[in-house]
This record gives sequence, structure tokens and C-alpha cells, in this order.
Amino acid sequence: MIELIPAIDLIDGRCVRLTQGAYASKRVYDCDPVELAKQMEGIGLRRLHVVDLDGARARHIVNAKTLERIATATSLAIDFGGGLSDAHEVERAFSAGALMVTIGSLAVRQPQTLVAWAQRWRHARFIIAADTRGGQVRVNGWQEGSSQGLMPFIDSYVSQGFSQFLCTDIDRDGMLGGAAVELYKTILQTHPGLQLIASGGVSSISDIRALEAAGVPAVVFGKAFYEGRITIDDLSHYVG
Repeated sequence: MIELIPAIDLIDGRCVRLTQGAYASKRVYDCDPVELAKQMEGIGLRRLHVVDLDGARARHIVNAKTLERIATATSLAIDFGGGLSDAHEVERAFSAGALMVTIGSLAVRQPQTLVAWAQRWRHARFIIAADTRGGQVRVNGWQEGSSQGLMPFIDSYVSQGFSQFLCTDIDRDGMLGGAAVELYKTILQTHPGLQLIASGGVSSISDIRALEAAGVPAVVFGKAFYEGRITIDDLSHYVG
């Protein structure tokens, strides 16, 4: 069964969602991130994806206290991203309760640094964000292109012992138009054992079922839940 991973994106300690990574598109939701995390754990989910959007801008962790509150209140396996610019910030995330961290721009710009971190903390604690638009990996909150093609980028890290990748189709993110099923099929045809996490475009439980049918191991969902397109009952029945 595909693993369902709810996303909590944070600005000023509050749950928000962006569209295609644009801060100007910010929508704030009236829910406490800790209570939301507890609710997700209560229906049987075991993972949580937390993104510090303030930290991504500031290039250091800003919402560490919220991360710590979630980790203290639940037993969820939390992966955390945003503001992880150096080893000190990675250590802060782990100390605040993150089991894993998600690394994006640094994975493109400083691959040797990430390799060194994996040797220090273990590969299993790192998820590589393979954020793509038009087959190209994007960086700096998706605002900048890079010289990296998506598949060579994934290939290079698989060859160095990494197996966890969070792949977001940027054009679909926040659009509620359906997930990039064909993209994930292509990735898994090349690397069938990859611990691939789909992200972007999920609008309903039907989209999640389509990803599961394609063999995708895990999916992050956010906006569809906040907008009521995926309900607690939907998730309970799916997990059950």
C-alpha cells in the first residue's frame, strides 16, 4: 500500500500553502500544526512532512519550536526541510525531533557536502528533493533553474548510496490538477527499488489511488486536505 504523508508548511508557526512555490500566493489555514499532526496520527498515519518556509527564505531554521512541539506531542516520523544550509542547521533539526531531513538546493549546488553529511548521520536520514519543471531540477525555492536534468541528478545520487527522493512536479504543485503519474513511472522504470515520494497536484483520493496503481511507494498531500477535497474519513478508510 502507498504510504500517505501529510504536509505541514509553516510561516510564522502557522499552516500555510503556496501555489507553485510562490510566496505571494500564500494562503493561511486556521488550524494548529500540532493539533493537525495529532489528528493525522490518530487515524493511523505514521509520517509527516514539515517545511519551514520562513527558514527556506532566511537560510536557517526559523520554526524549530513548532517542529519540537509536533515531535513532543506525537510519535510521527517527521521529515523536515527548509533552512538547512549547513551542518549546524541539520543538527538543530535532528535535535528538535526530525527523524529525517529533506535537502533541495544544497543537493544541487554542494553534492560533496551532502555526501559528507550522509556519512556522518547515515544515508537513511536524508531525503533528496528532486524538484522539477520541464525535466530540469529547480533550486532556491523553485525560482531558479540549474544545469541538472532530473534523471541524471537522481542517477548521480543513487550511485552514491541515496535511496529516498521527494519529487515535485512544480507546475502541478498547489494546482489540484492531478499528480504527475507518468513522470513517476519513468523514474521507477529506471530505479525500481527507489523510495520515491510523489508530491504536487494531488486533488483527491483518486489521485492517490492512481499513484498506488503505478507502484509509487509514498505520496505527500497538503492543499487537497486543507481545501476539503480529501477528508479525515477518506484518509481513515484508506489507511484502514
